[in-house]
Amino acid sequence: MGTEPWPLSKMALDLDLKLTGKSVFETGAGGLELERTRIWIELEVKSELMPALISDVINKALIGVTALEVLGLKVDPLQGNLESGR
Repeated sequence: MGTEPWPLSKMALDLDLKLTGKSVFETGAGGLELERTRIWIELEVKSELMPALISDVINKALIGVTALEVLGLKVDPLQGNLESGR
């Protein structure tokens, strides 16, 4: 069994995520159209239903500033960990 990354689009299918639309972004490499869905995010002891984008270009789960703010969290840049934003 290899250590190949698991494509996020396959993960979305396996988890039966419902697509809610598409978003278009401009990147340094050109335009990128990504599928949108909604997912339940749990970080630390906080959780929320959040919009999410599905991409095989970036084969990682990334949490943005907006998601952190909704959860009441922020990154401590000196320690590199999450802390309460309130």
